[in-house]
Amino acid sequence: MSQKLRIGYLVPQFPGQTHIFFWREILALEAMGHEVHVLSTRKPPSGLIAHDWSDDAILRTTYLGSIDPVATVVGLVRLISAGLPRWIAQEGAGFARDAAVSLGAAQHLVAYAKKHQLDHVHAHSCGRAALVAAFAHHLGGPPYSITLHGPLSDYGTGQRFKWSGAKFATIITHKLLHEVQEALEGALPERLVVRPMGVDTKMLSRDTPYVPPEKGRPVRLFSCGRLNIVKGHQDLMSAVRQLIDQGVDVRLEIAGEDDAGGSGYRQELEAHLKKLRLQDHVKLLGAIDAGAVREKLKEAHIFALASWHEPLGVAYMEAMSMGVPVIGTDAGGVPELIRDGTHGYLVPPKNPGALARTIRGLATDPDALLRLSETGRAHVEENFRAALGAETLIDEIQR
Repeated sequence: MSQKLRIGYLVPQFPGQTHIFFWREILALEAMGHEVHVLSTRKPPSGLIAHDWSDDAILRTTYLGSIDPVATVVGLVRLISAGLPRWIAQEGAGFARDAAVSLGAAQHLVAYAKKHQLDHVHAHSCGRAALVAAFAHHLGGPPYSITLHGPLSDYGTGQRFKWSGAKFATIITHKLLHEVQEALEGALPERLVVRPMGVDTKMLSRDTPYVPPEKGRPVRLFSCGRLNIVKGHQDLMSAVRQLIDQGVDVRLEIAGEDDAGGSGYRQELEAHLKKLRLQDHVKLLGAIDAGAVREKLKEAHIFALASWHEPLGVAYMEAMSMGVPVIGTDAGGVPELIRDGTHGYLVPPKNPGALARTIRGLATDPDALLRLSETGRAHVEENFRAALGAETLIDEIQR
């Protein structure tokens, strides 16, 4: 029986629209008998809070707050003796700005950790949340660890400072591991573990068998991801236009919202949809909760996501767990999740023509669809369960 731990679980802007896998991991940690204290920097925009568990998550989350001038000054004075000026000189002005924003929250985290006797803080980020955890540790707070979910370039300044002080780090793909080892040589924690995030394969399972599209009936496509240009939704729409022009009746639904809660990239997608005259064939559903995603996956014949780059792809995992055949792009870490032709099909990014051809070929091959339904589900069940991430965190904290 492992020791019961008190873990600070720090996620930026929690609970956001893509945060279902954090919530699953929290529940898995608690099911293992550990005490989880949910922490965040601040709440996300209201338009992105869409889960049926969001209210519960907000109620139990401690938000460390925005800039606090007094706490920042106190933290700065304490960190000067710990060598902060050296790091600012090495990392540059951007690091100094991030430090000013993060020090107040770090002070609050130190006080919270002391009050609740936290054994460890895990930051599910390499951005400012990781900086908060690192500063808190240097100010006398508990040891910390971090998770890298995407390219280092997405996570701001001070990476050598954040990584060098961590007890360990988890990284979601081998591709990202190699990038980190090259970029941060000499500043890495002793232990680096490749561990993808996972999905709840019990909840994401079918209660009715998967059925391929019937001849003469519409092919139902589903996609799920933030409304952002790099998710390639515009390319998927263009592929749908090509399919319709070729006589294939396709209906596409896209779940997700832009980072501005609907006033950002969504407007460009709506304009693209109208330009392609797809109002009767494509629907933008906005941010929907996990239960609604599950229902959409149950109805779908094919899941497609046309990302230009994707660190790994939780949305693919969810579809595969539900036994829905998937089509993705050969980009980022996706090939570490989907073996082309075995667990799904991969096409080049930014290529609506290749995407349309793959959808058409798969939609007319019921045997292939049924095979992918089975192999995709088995692959996720074996290798990408949510509990695996929780088990890795506990194993590494207790080492």
